Amino acid sequence: MSAVSLLRRSLRLRLHPHLHLSPALFRRHGRSLFTSSLLAASSDLSLSPSHGAIPRGLRLPHSLLFPRFASSNVSGDENLKRVIDSEIQCAHESETHGREVDVPENFPFEIIDSPGDQAVFLKRDFAGENIQVTVLMNFDEQNDMEENDEDDEDDESNESSMEPGISLVVTIDKGESSLLEFCCNLNADELEIESMVIKKRDDPDDQGAYQGPEFSDLDENLQKALHKYLEARGIKSSLFDFLHEYMLDKDEREYLTWLKNMKEFVAK
Repeated sequence: MSAVSLLRRSLRLRLHPHLHLSPALFRRHGRSLFTSSLLAASSDLSLSPSHGAIPRGLRLPHSLLFPRFASSNVSGDENLKRVIDSEIQCAHESETHGREVDVPENFPFEIIDSPGDQAVFLKRDFAGENIQVTVLMNFDEQNDMEENDEDDEDDESNESSMEPGISLVVTIDKGESSLLEFCCNLNADELEIESMVIKKRDDPDDQGAYQGPEFSDLDENLQKALHKYLEARGIKSSLFDFLHEYMLDKDEREYLTWLKNMKEFVAK
């Protein structure tokens, strides 16, 4: 056992001489025994405003009270601050920093973009329906495509496929007992419907409800009709260019804010 361990063990035993008592005895007399042991130990304590209560003759060395690795922690913090500052500077120097994305004319949705949120929400009223679209950038899809195309020599042919896709959750609400929800993937070529479910308004997360067959297993004519149903409400592939640019801009804004928040935390 090291000298440091012996010192700490000796200190604990002198401060609390009854800690070796059996659990049953401690439960029976715990409060009074523990209080009396502390009172007994306190008579042998040398109080110091700088070091606290330490028994006479058992003063710990200064190097043990203040470990040397504290200085390495400080240097690590400073290094992190420098890296964060560098990232913030790069974000500010980006070609797209501060650029505003123009909303297309006749864009049918109201855009709800709250700082700090990962998603953007689109809302509109259509023929008595309340339509809400949750928009998320799917960067995982981009990474998967980059890995699959890593060994491909034709970079130009894969350039568009490496763009991140967009995930949409479309909720159509008629103010009745049920909601219609579509989960879609949007890319430069098409709007792909992954699933379509009818949910209860008062229990939208009901896992026991029948969800219907897989969308890809539906009759082809039914699939086409559902695509046209969404298109009539403004959910179509032509949204991709604007939403793609908008979500990339949002990601840059959120990343910069995230860096600044981290810098503020580390600096405290």
